[in-house]
Amino acid sequence: MGLSRGAKAQTALELTLPRLLIRDWRPDDTTSLVIHANNRNVWINLRDRFPHPYTPADAGRWIRRATNETPRTNFAIVLDGAAIGAIGVELGADVLRKSAEIGYWLGEPFWGHGLATEAVRGMTEYAFLTFDLRRISAGVFEWNPASMRVLEKAGYVCEGRLTKSVVKDGRIIDQLLYAITRDG
Repeated sequence: MGLSRGAKAQTALELTLPRLLIRDWRPDDTTSLVIHANNRNVWINLRDRFPHPYTPADAGRWIRRATNETPRTNFAIVLDGAAIGAIGVELGADVLRKSAEIGYWLGEPFWGHGLATEAVRGMTEYAFLTFDLRRISAGVFEWNPASMRVLEKAGYVCEGRLTKSVVKDGRIIDQLLYAITRDG
């Protein structure tokens, strides 16, 4: 990716991966974002702050938020010029200032092709180098083994199960905690 440890966050991001591009959101991503985000099978695996149904107004709010953050930490996953998903990190603060949480999703037509793993690997490396992190974690709902496998293939390790810690779609479920660490 051409970054060195401790590199400063750029105002614009374009990470070129073997098949994907991770880049800043753009206003012209609205249509593609709605097409892929307005899907119950995507929503069921995400936090409730991700709306369902997902409307053009939701997409506009998200794109404005992501492009106005400082530092920028939320990006589009792009294939063949179209945004097909999202990836980002939520940076920790205070005693968690060397930690972050990664989150990601892909549109359902792109599941099962290794694209999420490619994006998570690229974003993980970018986050470690850009934000001087030592740990990145991810929570996965118990019913999402595909996301567990994505994280495992990207080098994350399951650290434990948080029993009955999540309420999603009217159900109380477990969440599995994955993490990857770096010395530095």
